[in-house]
Amino acid sequence: MATVAEVTYRILRARGLTTIFGNPGSNELPFLAHMPEDFTYVLGLHEGAVVSMADGFALATGGPAFVNLHAASGSGNAMGGLTNAVYSHSPLVLTAGQQVRSTIGQEVMLANVDATALPQPLVKWSSEPACAADVPRTIDQAVHTALLPARGPVYVSVPYDDWAADADPDSELLAGRTVRGGASLSEEQVTELVALLDGARNPLLVLGPQVDAAGANADAVRLAEALRAPVWIAPSAPRCPFPTRHPAFRGVLPAAVREVSAAFEGHDLVLVVGAPVFRYHQYQPGRYLPEGTRLVQLTEDPKEAARAPFGDAVVAPVGPALAALADRVAVAARPPLPPLPPFPRPRTSPHSVHPDELFALLREHAPDDALYVVESTSTAASFWSQMDLREPGSYLFPASGGLGFGLPAAVGAQLGRPDRQVVGVIGDGSANYGITALWTAARHRIPVVILVLKNGTYGALRWFGEVLGTGETPGTDVPGIDFTALARGYGVPARPVSDGAGFVLALKDALSADGPSLIEVVTADLDEEGGPR
Repeated sequence: MATVAEVTYRILRARGLTTIFGNPGSNELPFLAHMPEDFTYVLGLHEGAVVSMADGFALATGGPAFVNLHAASGSGNAMGGLTNAVYSHSPLVLTAGQQVRSTIGQEVMLANVDATALPQPLVKWSSEPACAADVPRTIDQAVHTALLPARGPVYVSVPYDDWAADADPDSELLAGRTVRGGASLSEEQVTELVALLDGARNPLLVLGPQVDAAGANADAVRLAEALRAPVWIAPSAPRCPFPTRHPAFRGVLPAAVREVSAAFEGHDLVLVVGAPVFRYHQYQPGRYLPEGTRLVQLTEDPKEAARAPFGDAVVAPVGPALAALADRVAVAARPPLPPLPPFPRPRTSPHSVHPDELFALLREHAPDDALYVVESTSTAASFWSQMDLREPGSYLFPASGGLGFGLPAAVGAQLGRPDRQVVGVIGDGSANYGITALWTAARHRIPVVILVLKNGTYGALRWFGEVLGTGETPGTDVPGIDFTALARGYGVPARPVSDGAGFVLALKDALSADGPSLIEVVTADLDEEGGPR
């Protein structure tokens, strides 16, 4: 008779979930004690970093990732990372150890009281099996639920005495079953959308993360070229599904109502594919759409469709839908869009590496297919003005804007995609939230390159203070942190640079290393204490 743990591991193996991201506690030891030799345990030193590493792994590979958390406390530590995973539609299967079944109601130490409610609303489904025999089926349900449209994280709490219990003999059938989504656009819907696009005077496309996740980037390019339509990326998108030097590319939409509406001026039709409408940030009220503009949303997520404040919506898998539209729209009579102008001349600084210069040098010296994990919001304009992202899956960003994603996600992405060089572009304020991931990178000799952009302040927060008119406020500066010393303490080689030539030398060394590297790049003039002048 197989145990619950043995059957569960067989299910995980069948689903390709042989890498476990975790930080264990006593409730998790009975599960981990049965871990087969073909599984890999990736230890993180804080659950926030653990979830972000798994998030980066899932986003980079396009598959699910398995996470093992410690009861309620570890789940709580992971919640910040979950705010990004839920909006990036990352298929994370999170498990948490629970106390022995007979003691949960007593609220003994490490009991996860009302476990299914704890991660809500940041997971699409959560469960605590009603009995030990139902654990394998519940884990299997969790994996399929995470992967079915719209993808997203799920959560299962398992009492630790369940793992040694006898499994139901029929649970062996679980590993062999398949679950596939089957919905698609009807012929009538395809015909209607094609007619709408063909009849538009000046259409515009807005693309979101579901396009990249579905591998539909080439179909998005075909559609844009047939329509001769400009392409924007949805606000705060965690992926970039379109080549940034294509003539149609216009950048990332701003995250304010008034500015989005201004970007749509002069366009009679806006087709939003694979993104919510819209995830605004700064409050700048205005009309959602210019006069005479119609918006249609195509999304895999029924919740995104239901909550949109305007526009028509169609719920269907975006990959087949984009392919069908690209196959059937007529080539527009409008002239093709002209090539983008050359890259602007990068600005420089006398005592630091200006972000423009940094990204121009990165574009020149990093591999063409590098995958960038970016969590440096204040340098976004410089990044998009200087970078040339041609390959699908070249850009990852924290979907909710919550800090702590970037550095661990870069480690996880490099673990999941050893065939591509991953470069983490991390602000010095952001880096502190996930710094412990450096230890994991060193432990597993993961050859990720981490750039910490050091300006001694929360640059995005200072910008937002200008938007809100709050003036100088406390808590916006983070001076005096030596990231090279921190990195070396975790076992990662590191060096500081403050000029372009020094950065190029450091980058070349990092790219040729057989393990992780960190480069601390001074991107603003700092005073003697490390703060902005």
